[in-house]
Amino acid sequence: MSTRVKSTLNLQNILSEKPGAVSPGKENGEKLTKRKLSKAEVKEAWQAYAELRKGQVAEYGLLQREYKINENTISLQLTNPVEETLLASIKTDLLTFLKENLQCEILLEGVLLKTESKKMIYTNKEKFDHLAEKYPTLLELKDRLGLDTDY
Repeated sequence: MSTRVKSTLNLQNILSEKPGAVSPGKENGEKLTKRKLSKAEVKEAWQAYAELRKGQVAEYGLLQREYKINENTISLQLTNPVEETLLASIKTDLLTFLKENLQCEILLEGVLLKTESKKMIYTNKEKFDHLAEKYPTLLELKDRLGLDTDY
């Protein structure tokens, strides 16, 4: 039997800053600024982080994607919902790395691009309809010859 006393976390003073603690965004007394980021400096820091993640193929591939910079917000273009969860898993480390290297406040967001899915053509009728859409004279030829598209 254990005589260990269970304790709970005291949430009363959680928001008050402790004298010896470093608050987020401050390191060694430096404050992060809100300045406009240049594409060159972001690209350099981004590539440096990507090189650190080269061993993780999926993360490295995600970091090689195109991104847009708008003031202090970096928008990374994603193609499917799986990439959203992947970005969420590395977002904290990536933002910390970028903030340390650029000494600037940065936001990162993933933008899911909508892609049109092409319908696959399988049956003979679907193939004929597709070709008839491209070449309307096929319908006239089919009618003149009395052809059936199901075979």
